[in-house]
Amino acid sequence: MRRFCLPAIVALTIVVFGACKQGPVASPSAPPAQATPPVLSLQSPQDVPPEFKALWEAYSILSREYVDKSKITPDILARGAIRGMLETLNDPHTSYLPPERYRQEAQDFQGTFSGIGAEVFLRNGRIILNPMPGSPSERAGLRPGDAVLAVDGEKTDGWSVMDAVARIRGPKGTTVRLTILHLGETEPVEVAIVRDTIRLESVFMNMMSDGMAYIRISAFYENTEQSFVQKLQEAKRQGAKGIVLDLRNNPGGYLTVAVNIASHFLKEGLVVYEVDGTGKRTDWRVRPGGLATDMPLVVLVNQFSASGSEVVAGALQDHGRARLVGTRTFGKGSVNLLRQLSDGGGLYYTYAHWYTPKGRLIEGEGLTPDVEVLASARRGDPQLDKAVEVLKEAMALARG
Repeated sequence: MRRFCLPAIVALTIVVFGACKQGPVASPSAPPAQATPPVLSLQSPQDVPPEFKALWEAYSILSREYVDKSKITPDILARGAIRGMLETLNDPHTSYLPPERYRQEAQDFQGTFSGIGAEVFLRNGRIILNPMPGSPSERAGLRPGDAVLAVDGEKTDGWSVMDAVARIRGPKGTTVRLTILHLGETEPVEVAIVRDTIRLESVFMNMMSDGMAYIRISAFYENTEQSFVQKLQEAKRQGAKGIVLDLRNNPGGYLTVAVNIASHFLKEGLVVYEVDGTGKRTDWRVRPGGLATDMPLVVLVNQFSASGSEVVAGALQDHGRARLVGTRTFGKGSVNLLRQLSDGGGLYYTYAHWYTPKGRLIEGEGLTPDVEVLASARRGDPQLDKAVEVLKEAMALARG
C-alpha cells in the first residue's frame, strides 16, 4: 500500500500528495433504503454502533413524513450525513469526495496535468497556495503563503483542501479568477490565471563557489529520485564537496521517494516510523547504497516545508547528519489514504501519524531548525546565505 505525504497539488492535483488508489474499496454492509414513500421502517446495518440507529430513524421519519418529498434524495442526504460526520473530527486532512471529484483525484502523481501549478495547504482555516516554479500561478504573481479568499467569486470560507483543488483546477486554456491576499498585505487583489499543462519537474541543481552544490527539491514525485540522482552525480562530477539541500516550500509527495532521498545521505538506521490508529508501528529504514553519505550537508526549511520534506529533514537532523537552517516547518505529519466508496465517491482520511527517528511527532508540531533565520523580501536570500556559511564550517571540519 502506498503512503503519501502531501497537503495537495493544484495543477491542481492531490495525490497524496496523497491517495491510496490501490487500497481496498470501502462499502457499507447495507445501503440506505429507497426514498419512495411511504417507508414504514428501515433497518440499520448490524456492524455499526447502536448510536447510529438514530440516523436511520431520522431518515425513515423524513422519507415518510417530510412535507417536500422531492427533497428526500438518498444520495444527497447520504453525502450530507458523511460530511457532517467528518466535520466533527476537526481534521483538515479528512474529507469526502463526491463521485465527480473522486474521478479527478484517482490518478497517479506523475507525468503532466492541467491547472495553475500550485500546492494547496489549509492553515488556520485559510486556503494557502504555494506556486510551483515556472507555473502559471507563479507567472501571475502568486507567492508562497498567499491566501485564497475566493474562487470565481465564491468565498473559500469552510472549504477543505479537496474543495479548493476541485474548484481551482480545470482544463488547459480556461481561466480561473482568484481573490488573493498576498502574505504580509492587508488588501486582497483579484488575479486571473489561465490554466496550462503542468510538468512535474522537481529537482534543480546549481554549482556555487568553493565546491558547494545547491540542490532544490520542490516535491517528491515518482520521478524525483531519478532526477535527484542525476543532479547529484552531475554535482560530484563538477567537484562538489558539500551540499545545500533546499526543501523550502516543499509540500511532500510519495513517502517511499522521501525515504529514498534521505537514504542517499545516511548509512543506516531509521528514516521515519508511523503509528496507526490501532497503535501498530511501521518502520521505514535507510536503503543501502547512498551516494552522499559522507558529504557535508546543510538543509534549508521554512514554514511551508511539509510532510515528506519534514520526514527527510527530521531524519537528517536526528541522525546528526545535517543542520537545519530557516524557520519552523509546517507540521504535516499524517499518513492519508483515498479509498473509493460504493457511491463512486471517495473517503480521504488520516490513517496514521509520522515520527522522526528520535520519536518526535511531526503532525501539528513541525521541526525547529538548528539555526533560525527569517526570510526577507528586501535583501536577497538571508536563509541561503546562512546555509552557505554553515556549510563552509562543516566542510572545514571535514577537511580536518
